[in-house]
Amino acid sequence: MLLHFLGATRTVTGSMYLLEPPQGPKLLLEAGLFQGRRAETYARNRQVGFDPAQIPYVILSHAHIDHCGNLPTLYRLGFRGHVFCTPATRDLASILLRDSAHLQEKDVEFVNRRRARRGEPPVEPLYRLEDAEAVLEHFVAVPYNRPFSPDPAFTFTFRDAGHILGSAHVVLEVRRRGGPVRIGFSGDLGRYGMPILRDPQPMPEVDYLLLESTYGGQSHEPIEGARARLAEAIMRTAARGGKVLIPAFSVGRTQEILYDLNQLFREGALPEIPVFLDSPLAIDATAIYKAHPDCFDRETRQLLHRDPDPFGFANLQYVVDAEASKRLNDLRLPAIIIAASGMMEGGRILHHLRQHIGDHRTTILIVGFCAEHTLCRRLVEGQKEVNIFGEPFRVRAEVVTIPAYSAHADHEELLRWSAPLITGRLKTIFLVHGEYSRQQALAEALRTRGARRVEIPEWRQTYTI
Repeated sequence: MLLHFLGATRTVTGSMYLLEPPQGPKLLLEAGLFQGRRAETYARNRQVGFDPAQIPYVILSHAHIDHCGNLPTLYRLGFRGHVFCTPATRDLASILLRDSAHLQEKDVEFVNRRRARRGEPPVEPLYRLEDAEAVLEHFVAVPYNRPFSPDPAFTFTFRDAGHILGSAHVVLEVRRRGGPVRIGFSGDLGRYGMPILRDPQPMPEVDYLLLESTYGGQSHEPIEGARARLAEAIMRTAARGGKVLIPAFSVGRTQEILYDLNQLFREGALPEIPVFLDSPLAIDATAIYKAHPDCFDRETRQLLHRDPDPFGFANLQYVVDAEASKRLNDLRLPAIIIAASGMMEGGRILHHLRQHIGDHRTTILIVGFCAEHTLCRRLVEGQKEVNIFGEPFRVRAEVVTIPAYSAHADHEELLRWSAPLITGRLKTIFLVHGEYSRQQALAEALRTRGARRVEIPEWRQTYTI
């Protein structure tokens, strides 16, 4: 059978992998949105490399946009099949895909105004809200650990990946004349010992494994120190009368920060300063987290007996209206503002940065992965001047990173999770969803530990398995 690598190859966005067995239906793992420079983004997301009308099944690991965000494009191009995912992933995707469609439409409005001034014809968005809503009707929820056979040709099972709410890794068994072939797909693996969600489940033996590699060759700080570092940064900033700006992904990272802030306030470890969650999407996502305690780990479920809202506290305020968001910049007292986007490439966080990045009292607290060519990466690298909305700004704010909050397994955790598979029937590991240097580091470590064959596919490369 053929395995086509159509996204997240030697990069971290646009996950998409097409399995083409000699008999039976084609299967698509993921349909992620490639995110990069505008022209390349439009071309790669539109030219998917196959006919979506010929795909009856999509298997989705989780709801992050770089894994599910191109599903409305597939619908627009003729896809009418089923999208299988966990119940929590379905609920999160319902808000994330609608939000992505809104952003697509707004982005094209901005581009078309500029094109009109140059006498150029307008362009169309990748997809619109009606495409997102239509493809959501094709979602089918499948619980963890229940083998499911929508077709006689294959069976798949979702197992908890511990990355975000509802995230899964996939065990796919494809039946063929010479006997079944078992393919594993890690999705995005979470960390061990993180709050809220369960640890990643082990994967049973497989013949082939698609393994994420976001943090190959890199180690995170122990999670035990993250909450203390968060408190220190807030206390230091409050003492000098500044604001803490936290760019955070609306799903996953925001809820982890709220969870820890709740604990810190309950313990009296922080001054009673206001906290603003300035992201309508994050507010909706937090409501979905509250609706799925079935995904929580034992400690968080026990906490619910003492605190029915682990993501809320008295001084937390939700900011929905855009005008209310702008008024936050007029505050003269210390405050914490959590806003999207996590990589600072759009969203309300840019308006707050524009107002405060030149103020030495401000702290910019970075708690997630920063991809290449993003404002987030430039700040992490220590650049002293950056562009925001095309204007240069001097960086006088304190920049603090707490990588322990990452929702991705680091190098040692990836090796820990994959170690039992290496010693079994595993023939080949394909490294995906990582920058090439990270993949090379992880590949070398896997080979040292006995992996028979490790491949780093290029974009649109095809393997026979």
